[in-house]
Formats: sequence, C-alpha cells, structure tokens
Amino acid sequence: MDRREFLKAGVSAAMASKIPLNALGSEGKAATAAVEIARRTLGRTGEKVSMVGLGGWHIGVQKTVDESIRIIRTALDRGVNFLDNCWDYNDGESERRMGKALRDGYRAKAFLMTKIDGRNKDTAAKQINESLKRLETDHLDLLQFHEIIRISDPDHIFAADGALHAAVESQKAGKVRYIGFTGHKNPHVHLKMIETAKAHGFNFDSVQMPLNIMDAHFESFQKMVVPVAQKENIGILGMKPMGDPFILKSKTVTPIECLHWAMNLPTSVVITGCDSLPILEQAIKAAITFKPLSEKETASLLAKTATAGAKGEFELYKTSHHFDGTYSNPEWLGPNEKKETYPDA
Repeated sequence: MDRREFLKAGVSAAMASKIPLNALGSEGKAATAAVEIARRTLGRTGEKVSMVGLGGWHIGVQKTVDESIRIIRTALDRGVNFLDNCWDYNDGESERRMGKALRDGYRAKAFLMTKIDGRNKDTAAKQINESLKRLETDHLDLLQFHEIIRISDPDHIFAADGALHAAVESQKAGKVRYIGFTGHKNPHVHLKMIETAKAHGFNFDSVQMPLNIMDAHFESFQKMVVPVAQKENIGILGMKPMGDPFILKSKTVTPIECLHWAMNLPTSVVITGCDSLPILEQAIKAAITFKPLSEKETASLLAKTATAGAKGEFELYKTSHHFDGTYSNPEWLGPNEKKETYPDA
C-alpha cells in the first residue's frame, strides 16, 4: 500500500467512524480525542476494556521494530486499550517490541495482558519475570495460562507445585492484577479448567477462547463455555474471529462480518491479529460501526457458513496441531514434560 492508498484508507475509516476529516494527521491517523471505541466490562474485575483488542503474535512479525511500534501506538491512540501477548510469541520478540512501544507514557493507556506456558511453579515464575522484563513494566494487568488444550492441563496447573502458585504469589507481590486462562482445542478442557479452579476455591477473572462464526457449528465454545463463564461472571475474551485466517478462505463471510459476529456475543473484548495499519483500521472500523445483529442477520450468517463449518475444516486450531506451540515445544511447559504425553488431535 503506497502513501496515497494509506491516506485514502484513513479517510474512509474516519468517515465510517464519524471522525471529522480535519482530525486526520499527515499520515491518515485520527486524533486520539476524536475516536470513540466502545468499552465493555471485563467480568468480575469491573475493568473497562475496548471491545476490540490487539493480538500479540501479529505485532512481532513486521520487518522492522519501528513498524511494530507504530501499529501498537496507533491502536492505543485510536482507543484500543486491550493488548494481548504471550511469553512464547515469536521467541519473545512480540513482547520485546510491545515493551518498546509502551515507553513514553503509552503504558498508561494500555490494559496489558500476556500469557505463560509453564505448568509448574518454578517454570511459571521464571516466565512471568521474563515477560515483565521484556514488556518493560512492573506489572501485568492480566496474566493468563496459555494453551490449556489437554484434559490433564488443569491438574498440572492446580497441583501442589503447579503454576497457579506462581501466579498467585506474583499477584500478591503486585506483579499481576488479574488471572485467567486461554485455550483453543476443545470446550470440555475449558469446562474442566473452570471446574478444577472451583474445586480449589479459586475463581478465574477471564477466559479466552475461539469465538467465531464457524465455532457455532462445530464443538462450540460459544454454546458450551460462554454460558458457564457468564454464570460465573468471568470476563470472556474472544479470539480467532477469522480463524487466523482460515475462515476467510471458506469464502463464505467477510472480515467485517467475522468481527461483528464475535462482537455480537457476550465478549468483553474480541482479540484480532493486526499485522499492518490497514488491517488495524479494519478492526477499528468494525468496532465503531458495530450494531447488535438482528435475528434475521444472525440466521443469515449461520446459513451461509453451515456447510463449511460442519466438520471444523476451517478451524485448524481444533482439528490439528497447526496452532499448538506447546506440542512442538513441550519444554515450554516445564523440564519434565514430554512431547509424547500429548496425543494427536
């Protein structure tokens, strides 16, 4: 995209969001004060987070650090305050680049979340401290246990020497404000994680899961986990609204339809990957133009995707190891974990 095309994209986004054209800067960026992205409550925490969040993996892949910083800071300037990340994204580069972007007062604009893979206390504590150092912050707004994808994962997290103890100690020390978990494989694993927590007298503040139009048709987190999270007042973080990006390859729905579908669910935030400024503008446009879907609109989207979504063909995170970083790198979980302990999907 050349400069002229970028300016045009900025003008289009401004019109869609009712931002005055004179608020656009020399590079097509809208002035912070002119942007209004709705914020939603993050479950029992009471925190207000932008209804769209910036995915962490995608901001570690740009050719230059400056480009990554520009995407992150533009998001924050435009009203996106929820930042996603993970200890293992791009070998830590996503966190390092985000840390640089959060200098110069930008940390105060962000609700900062990152994730760790460690299943035991020592590994988890080490990863928490490494993430804090990379992100150049003294605390995380939200820490989440990453890739809870095996039915045994909850037992490891809540074991006598499990990762939960590191998270709670970090919380008491002021390094972590809230604690949650994430996973993408099977709704039953999420339900076990919530049940195991309750059995140990612990309540999660957030739960992250794939919530998209295809999920509605196959082994659905929307149908199985969302109602439980609502009942327990756990903040719901939607991810993979476009299947990263396999749902779009089905050629049944557009990116905006994908984002609006996820925003129409009881999500606190919909986390989406933005590897360029135009894709970020698309996410912001979706947030600003969102209106609750009518029953007719919902039925239409379900009908258009029913055949494509029936068997999980476009949800590879459920049906393959394509997204399972800890399957390929079991050492991230801890020194005693072995790859062969995780069966094929």
